[in-house]
Amino acid sequence: SNSKLASNISLNWVETEYHKSWKKIKNMVHWSPFVMSFKKKYPWIQLAGHAGSFKAGANGRILKKHCECEQRCLSRLMEDVLKPYVPGYHGDVEKDGQKYNQMEDLLAEFDYPCVMDCKMGVRTYLEEELTKARRKPAPRPDMYQKMIEVDPEAPTLEENDKKAVTKPRYMQWRETISSTATLGFRIEGVKKEDGTVNRDFKKTRTREQVVTAFHDFVRGDSEILNKYLTRLKEIRATLEISPFFRSHEVIGSSLLFVHDSRKRAKVWMIDFGKTTPLPDGEELTHRASWVEGNREDGYLYGLDSLVDIFSSMVDS
Repeated sequence: SNSKLASNISLNWVETEYHKSWKKIKNMVHWSPFVMSFKKKYPWIQLAGHAGSFKAGANGRILKKHCECEQRCLSRLMEDVLKPYVPGYHGDVEKDGQKYNQMEDLLAEFDYPCVMDCKMGVRTYLEEELTKARRKPAPRPDMYQKMIEVDPEAPTLEENDKKAVTKPRYMQWRETISSTATLGFRIEGVKKEDGTVNRDFKKTRTREQVVTAFHDFVRGDSEILNKYLTRLKEIRATLEISPFFRSHEVIGSSLLFVHDSRKRAKVWMIDFGKTTPLPDGEELTHRASWVEGNREDGYLYGLDSLVDIFSSMVDS
C-alpha cells in the first residue's frame, strides 16, 4: 500500500509538472510572434483583407496603419456612449518609420475564436467617391475582370465589346449582387476555430442564404445566438442615442462577431476609415432610403435586419 501511495504521489507530481510545462508552452504559443504567425493570432485581419495594414503591438494591443479619418473617429468615440462597443484607442505610435493607430486587441480574451465580419449599410462607397469616379469615367478592364469572375452575365453587350466597365458602374453593381442593397449588410468573411477562412460570400444575397451562413458560423448553438442577439440589441439602443453616430455618415464599417468554445460571444463596431462628419447641425436617421445627396447610409436598416434574423433563428 505504501508503494501504491508513492506511485500515486509520483504520478500526481508528473501530471502537475506536465500541466505546468504545457501551460507554459500554451502561453508561449499564444504570445510569441515567432511561434504563432500574426495572421493566426489576429484572424479577422484575413477577413478584412488588408493584412499589410496591421502589426502586433505591446501590452495586448495591435497597431493599424495610421489613417487620419479613423484616428479622428476613434478619439471622438472614446468620449461617446459607443465606447464599450468599439476597440479601445490608445493614441498613435511610430514603428519602423511608419505611423500606426494603437488599438485594443479584441480577441485577447478568446481561445481559438470563431470570427465573422459583416459590412454594414446599403452602400460601401462615399457619395464623393461616386462623384469623383463619374468625373473621369475611364474604362477599367480590371473591374470588368472582377465582374465576370463573379457573374459572366453581368456586363452589357457594349461592356463585353470593350472588355471594360467604368468605376461608378462597378461600384453600384457590386452592391446589388450581395445582401448589401436588400438587407443593409453583407458577410465579408468567416474564420472558424480550426483556422479555415471563407471569404466567398460575394453572391450571398437572400435572407435564406444569410441564415444558412449564420447557422454554419454558430453551429446551431442557441446560447451563442442569444448572446449575439443581446449584444446587437445593446449596440442598436446605444446607436440610437449616440451624438457621434447621429452626426456621421458611416460607410465601409463592419460589425465583428467573435465567439469561442467556452461560449463567450461579443460583437464590436470596427473600421472607421470612411466615417465622415456631417456639416454642423445636420443629422442622419441611418434608416431612410438613400437618395444621392442625402448621405443616408442605411446602417440602422442593416442592424434591424440582423436583429430580426438573429431573433428568428433564436425562436426556431
